[in-house]
Amino acid sequence: MTVPPLDLGPQTRVIALLAEGVTDDQLGNSTPCPKYAVHHLLGHLLGLSAAFRDAARKDLGVTTDTPPTDSVPDIGPGWREELPKVLDELAEAWRDPAAWTGMTRAGGVDLPGEIAAAVVIDELVVHGWDLARATGQAYDPDPAALQATYDFLQASAEDPSRDAIFGPIVPVPQDAPLLDRAIGLSGRNPGWTP
Repeated sequence: MTVPPLDLGPQTRVIALLAEGVTDDQLGNSTPCPKYAVHHLLGHLLGLSAAFRDAARKDLGVTTDTPPTDSVPDIGPGWREELPKVLDELAEAWRDPAAWTGMTRAGGVDLPGEIAAAVVIDELVVHGWDLARATGQAYDPDPAALQATYDFLQASAEDPSRDAIFGPIVPVPQDAPLLDRAIGLSGRNPGWTP
């Protein structure tokens, strides 16, 4: 059996623990994503986890066809149970080597499985940082997922259309920690605080 290039499980567990640490009074906190409060960010994590779970399974439909910009995401009353469940399903779906091959769809865009995997890893690492910063929690992403995110963002740095997706690169010293450099490449200021 072929082994998938990266297990998303360690990073999805980081996200689940961060979400567990969010208190009800923090749901309205601002985040590094200007249009999102914490409850919107959690809704985005829930929606993208379902979409990329289904993209890995090649189960194309409503979850994979909806562009993320169609509406501002939000959470429902059962989000504390639902998010960890969907995160587990996401990690399990990407453990299948077939998820990384062929074509799939996410956000209404057809793309190769390996690119979809890179996108979801980036989403999990960067939005994990967003959630930790917005709620004052420590953040220690999975090292393999962090490296994959940095590599993905670094590869996109020369693409002129990247700013429409990530925002302009925030310059970060080359001797800064890898997480800070990845966050800068994502268009965020690593020093952001609420």
